[in-house]
Amino acid sequence: MNRLLQGDVGSGKTVVAAAAMALAAAAGCQAAIMAPTEILAEQHYSTLSRLFTGMPDQQPVVRLLTGSITGAEREEIYAGLADGSIDIAVGTHALIQEGVDFHDLALVVIDEQHRFGVRQRAALREKGRKGDDARPTNPHLLVMTATPIPRSLQLTIWGHLDVSLIDEMPPGRQPVQTRVILPRERERAYTFLRTQIEAGHQAFIICPLVEESESIEAKAAVDEHKRLQSVFPDQRLGLLHGRMTSDDKDATMTAFVQGDLDILVATSVVEVGIDVPNATAMLIEGAERFGLSQLHQFRGRVGRGENPSYCLLVSESASPEAQERLDAVESTTDGFELAQKDLELRGPGEFLGVRQSGLPDLKMASLTDLRLLEAAREAAKRLFQVDPAMELLENRLLARRMADMWSDKGEVS
Repeated sequence: MNRLLQGDVGSGKTVVAAAAMALAAAAGCQAAIMAPTEILAEQHYSTLSRLFTGMPDQQPVVRLLTGSITGAEREEIYAGLADGSIDIAVGTHALIQEGVDFHDLALVVIDEQHRFGVRQRAALREKGRKGDDARPTNPHLLVMTATPIPRSLQLTIWGHLDVSLIDEMPPGRQPVQTRVILPRERERAYTFLRTQIEAGHQAFIICPLVEESESIEAKAAVDEHKRLQSVFPDQRLGLLHGRMTSDDKDATMTAFVQGDLDILVATSVVEVGIDVPNATAMLIEGAERFGLSQLHQFRGRVGRGENPSYCLLVSESASPEAQERLDAVESTTDGFELAQKDLELRGPGEFLGVRQSGLPDLKMASLTDLRLLEAAREAAKRLFQVDPAMELLENRLLARRMADMWSDKGEVS
């Protein structure tokens, strides 16, 4: 298997991965799932442990490996992965460090695959199971993303992957009502958050930075958290950002999930993987500083229960470009429509992020020209059916250009 599974936030990708990993364990092999942040890895570990508890047969042994796990516990996990006593490893980049060896790794799952570089994704596959001749062989690969990918990008960048799409949401989910507001309307937004909390719900307030930057005028989570304590004196506020220790993150998230906090002030660390069904409202400061897909990811943190949910976007910019992006988020909750718009507005470089290996310039099409890209893909398929090794005289120049393009690019999984 070499497959990309894409589905909107909350559509159930983790359950699909859990089923695949349970099958691998039942076959006597190992599976690993790598997530981009410790918060998401810890949530996957908790979810998988809960799901496997109800299995009628022998439950898979699941362990968590992140950078925060050190000393004797880390050595114990290393030993369990090497001797096969651990069936499923859940972790971050710690899974691809030296010293991590698997006994029989048959399935690799990469979550939020766009957050990893090409070499990072390849490094986990290279820890794959050994064949009879003791040489590594590729394990099955399932990469998942909640950032919807336009069809044109599927054809050009992930064309080597089969694509599965979850295009439905779980029953009972309601679309998140989204509104763009001006800074002068912030007090009204605060009043609205209070009404949600008084109704027994919880709220997020998202800030672009951890601390105030002298060069960038943006709301910062640390300073904003202090200020908001006077704005919401009767509510319980928590703070979450990437520079906190793992223990502090865990404590804050546990408190929020259990309802011990009313408002969570956070940075983009909550973009993926945070599941709090009781959270029904979100206020995003400096919304114009985020891309469309990122805003859609943030919005996916609310609306995960059965109650009506709301997302308020505060924009400090009056530029037409910023307004167009925010209007798009306000007008639709379809992540794939937003992803296509994001591609048109920002181009593939920013859409893909700095961790990706990049794209050659297209000579005859843009990445939004779906028909021409599909025609080129079909032509390439026909060519490889006739000359898979690119050895025919008429194909040698093309073979040379391909070799130049892919030189030093590494694996493209």
